[in-house]
Amino acid sequence: MNLPNKLTITRIIFTILIIIMFLFPFHQINFEFPMWVINIGEVIEIDSRYIFGGILFVLASFTDFLDGYIARKNNLVTDFGKFIDAIADKVLVNSVLIIFAVNGVISPIIPVVIIFRDTIVDSIRMMASNKGIVIAAGKAGKIKTACMMVGLTLAFFYNLPFEIWNIDIANVLIILATVLSIYSGIEYYYKNKKLLFSQK
Repeated sequence: MNLPNKLTITRIIFTILIIIMFLFPFHQINFEFPMWVINIGEVIEIDSRYIFGGILFVLASFTDFLDGYIARKNNLVTDFGKFIDAIADKVLVNSVLIIFAVNGVISPIIPVVIIFRDTIVDSIRMMASNKGIVIAAGKAGKIKTACMMVGLTLAFFYNLPFEIWNIDIANVLIILATVLSIYSGIEYYYKNKKLLFSQK
């Protein structure tokens, strides 16, 4: 259990804390997260859960960058690290997408599309791995990930400061990430179609 793998496990722990924060019935133990009110031309009520959740999400996202950087720099890349890193990424993003969909922050179609695409792409990668082939992430997939992480971060923080100018950057980035997700999924399929249907 080297440092990069510990950071990856930390990302999973942060994700679990976010899930508990939003799904645990705190009202049953007589606890309520405070509500804050700000006036930016219009009054916005802020549920502090989103702010605390956003802080955890930013920290979790930073560990995603940090564990890979440390692993590559210090030659600490392991098979377990690759395996748990991929799981941690999916668990973090998909959990937040589902929570946001349930709470009406985003359309439910977004997590459906993302999870559907990821299942197909991960299956293609698994088949390639079984044949000794490593499929690198494409440019569209990398841009998709960046858009999604920034969009979700802004959504946690009520799209501020862009909300001041009534520019919904959070949803624009999340929708763009979803479109790029579809595109990159199709790209994965066509680039690896021969691999899927080969007899060997």
